[in-house]
Amino acid sequence: MIEFEKNFQALNSHRWKPRKGKTALLLIDLQEYFRDYVNPILNNILRVIEVSHEKKIPIIFTQHGNLPEEKQNLLRMWWGGLIFKGSPEARLLPEIRVGKNEFLVEKTRYSAFFKTSLEDKLKQLKIRDLVIGGVMTNLCCETTARDAFMRDFRVFFLADGTSTVSEKLHLASLKNLSFGFSILLTSRQWEELLRNW
Repeated sequence: MIEFEKNFQALNSHRWKPRKGKTALLLIDLQEYFRDYVNPILNNILRVIEVSHEKKIPIIFTQHGNLPEEKQNLLRMWWGGLIFKGSPEARLLPEIRVGKNEFLVEKTRYSAFFKTSLEDKLKQLKIRDLVIGGVMTNLCCETTARDAFMRDFRVFFLADGTSTVSEKLHLASLKNLSFGFSILLTSRQWEELLRNW
């Protein structure tokens, strides 16, 4: 694990750390449709949620779901189908429970900011730093991270709390993100940081 962390730390362009009172955890699309990609990181995600609860860090979950009438949706044209709102595939995994002090943002595109209430919610909570985890690394997680950066949020990306179809694509995203958009963290580093707050 230490060697794993060193490898990712070497990619980081900056040594920023999430700031107490200004940080939220944003977990992307932990849904039945993506079960195969969530399973390898699920224990890390559950641990991140647990330690964030302990320190009262705001947690925001996203849930991807489109309406059947969205016929001209480019996602549908690209993938040949969509995750439909209300379908079994769109449900959050049973291991993921949105608590009363947590938030759920419904989205229809890769970015969790696109036509959602996410930015307003973050402003309301006075959040300036985002720790991002979930699936898929190179699609919704990366697009959301880039979008957050463009909106002047400092982004911290969970290297072992994100997943996609292959290690090659996962690593490519981590390299690009650490170069220009975010600081890479492991779930253990996030936990250690919170223990010192």
